[in-house]
Amino acid sequence: MDFQDVSLVGLRVFREVAERGTLTAAAAALGYTQSAVSRQIAALERSARTPLLERRRDGVRLTSAGRIVLRRAVTITAEIDATARELTGLPAETGAVRLGAYASAGAVLVPRVLAAFRRTHPGIKVTTREAGTPVLVRALRAGNLDLALLAAEPPFRPPDTETPPLHLEILAERSLCVAVPATHPLAGRDFIEFADLSGQRWIGSRPAGDDRSMGVWPGLAGRPEIVHVARDWLAKLNLVAAGCGLTTVPVSLAGAAPAGVRILPVRGGPQEKRRIMLARMPHQPTESAMRLAEALRSAVVETSSPVSAT
Repeated sequence: MDFQDVSLVGLRVFREVAERGTLTAAAAALGYTQSAVSRQIAALERSARTPLLERRRDGVRLTSAGRIVLRRAVTITAEIDATARELTGLPAETGAVRLGAYASAGAVLVPRVLAAFRRTHPGIKVTTREAGTPVLVRALRAGNLDLALLAAEPPFRPPDTETPPLHLEILAERSLCVAVPATHPLAGRDFIEFADLSGQRWIGSRPAGDDRSMGVWPGLAGRPEIVHVARDWLAKLNLVAAGCGLTTVPVSLAGAAPAGVRILPVRGGPQEKRRIMLARMPHQPTESAMRLAEALRSAVVETSSPVSAT
């Protein structure tokens, strides 16, 4: 079979596999059986006369040929989708933006931006999805997102090593803060001394497939006491409000802190910085995506002080 004869369904399946990272996850997202997904990928590889995916125990990774096919598949399927919209009288592609965001941005920043954006640009439809950095990056490369808000921590490496490199824009770089119960002895201060964090009880979480303890101030001596583990930011903040312990938070979550919580900066010791980054593929974005990007920049600049009252 010649590659010019590949099916549109096969290209869509390949995009989904590239984004999800496994055949099983792609099958679940598409509503297919795993064997059906495998057959579509096998047909593409026969047409390409070379492997497009490197099979690993933890999933799949694109080969150099696979990256070429993905880049073209994104373009082809996007054009087909645009044609379908035009034929049915729906708005053009430039009237829609697909935004991805990490969890804490989805709690405060994204809702604030969308509320203002609907007033200023009512004709632009924005859809969102929340996920971790690896998933958001794969979705960008698969053409399923136009923009993605990523959180980055030192040493601030690129989110992946694929080519072409993503276009990355630093929207802000700010210090990590600590959420403290209003009844805690540290809550009456304007800041927390680094030395006072030793011996505290922490509310933490661990990203999937990662041994790091999120929610605990980095660099503390000894083994910190983690008394509660929760992945959701709201759950962690409500545990803080209940007096169950402390947790680290980005400045952007100050506006989402429930009653009974103070979010305070830390003075002394190693400084912990976090970046908010806006990522996209390196090609020229649509006018709609550019307008949303500008709204995100403005909203980040307008973020208030990190210290919050009870």
